[in-house]
Amino acid sequence: MFGGKDMAKMMKQMGMDMDEIDADKVEVKIGDKKLVFNSPQLTKVKAQGQEIFQLQGQYEEVEEINEEDVELVAEKADVSKDEAREALKSSDDVASAVLDLQ
Repeated sequence: MFGGKDMAKMMKQMGMDMDEIDADKVEVKIGDKKLVFNSPQLTKVKAQGQEIFQLQGQYEEVEEINEEDVELVAEKADVSKDEAREALKSSDDVASAVLDLQ
């Protein structure tokens, strides 16, 4: 198999540049979910005028909550934003969260 230096040399001969990116954390949003990579291995490859990013590492899946929804639930249910955020985590939608808090 090829070592890291051998692979880099071969890629350079093919007109590809590869750079390691020193990243502490990378977040990737997919719909209403977010993947959080802590201490990832991130590589940028330039080839044929394109930049390709390769991301490796352990990640945690985090569900994002819309802040406008949090404010609406807090207002309608007359609760704190923290309580509204928790209700939204366990409910299907804004209406359900408001009903659960009343």
